[in-house]
Amino acid sequence: MKQINKGVELLNTSMVTKVISVIFLTGLFGFFGFIGVVFSALMGGVKFYTPLIAIVTVGIILYSIVRIFNILQGKKLKIAVISFVGLCVLAIGGYEITNAYHNSFGIVNAEVNLYQYHPFYENSKVVTLSEPASLKLEKELPILDGATALYPLYSAFVRATYPNKEYEIYQSEVMSSKTGEAYTKLINGHVDIIFAAGPSDRQLRAAEQKVVELKLTPIGREAFVFFVSSKNTVESLTIDQIQSIYTGEITNWNQLGGKIDSIRAFQRPADSGSQTALENLMGEKPLMKPPTEDIVSGMGGIISETSSYRNYKNAIGYSFRFFSTEMVQNGEIRHLKINGVFPDKETIRSGEYPISSEFYAITAGSDNPHIDAFIEWILSEQGQYLVEATGYIPVGD
Repeated sequence: MKQINKGVELLNTSMVTKVISVIFLTGLFGFFGFIGVVFSALMGGVKFYTPLIAIVTVGIILYSIVRIFNILQGKKLKIAVISFVGLCVLAIGGYEITNAYHNSFGIVNAEVNLYQYHPFYENSKVVTLSEPASLKLEKELPILDGATALYPLYSAFVRATYPNKEYEIYQSEVMSSKTGEAYTKLINGHVDIIFAAGPSDRQLRAAEQKVVELKLTPIGREAFVFFVSSKNTVESLTIDQIQSIYTGEITNWNQLGGKIDSIRAFQRPADSGSQTALENLMGEKPLMKPPTEDIVSGMGGIISETSSYRNYKNAIGYSFRFFSTEMVQNGEIRHLKINGVFPDKETIRSGEYPISSEFYAITAGSDNPHIDAFIEWILSEQGQYLVEATGYIPVGD
């Protein structure tokens, strides 16, 4: 009887030891798993690596329980472990291959190195006058900002009329904050002139709320263009067809004379110049929701943003002609004819290309004493020469 009681005590002691071991290991692996999940989430792995780490952590805990309590042994345990590890490796491989394939397609709306268009850098691509400008500014320089695609142009204006010095592209008298941010700075009185396409409805409402009147002075013309992969067989669309694509009524390229393939219709962020141009083109027709992707934001947060255009063979995107031809120079895309007309300088000049519009020097009541003279010079023969030489169409044409 004593031996039986002793055996029961040993068994109970062994069970308690096992339970304590399981609790300890669960806490230990759970802690490290939690750290891994948090780190993965901060690095933007919410959709794949964060849940994978959680699954692996649970797998390790279950393995510990199985080993401690001898639930599986020998060959069965080995098969289970190999199967689990193999599935994890296959999942990681599949995810990384998919990502590599996705990232292999060019981003047309990528960041452009604007320093190559700096007004006074050596070997700058900015165009110059062959004679001294009739206007020279030395003090109280108007603070300029604007669209990425127009920076090469107003950089040329600056080279002709401003003092030769360093102008930091993202914080100086001559900046490029992109259209949306440039409008915000103008409306809030942080800049004197911006160079951009016309404002969106939201930007107009923001100006009204600040009791600010936007004055738009046309200084040139440009084409709003649509492009596809060079592998796409479709070469021309009508405006009605474009509108039907972006309302979601037309969903496959075979409806447009192309191959059987669903259409990936990319859009641009709200309040960008090209997105406002698309909204104007759509008129009263409802614009479908754009494709989005998760982006890592400040402090590791994840936000959903409009996807950048990737040059899939079934994709369609849009921009302004100068940006997509001169600044990006992506040979993998092809501009579409619109209503049978190809977008180039001559069809813009003649008005034959149907989606061309003016771009502006925009002010909002600044008291800088040189604004009027500067805009008057931009509209002069010298200023309009720079518009033409940069690659745009002067307003007088």
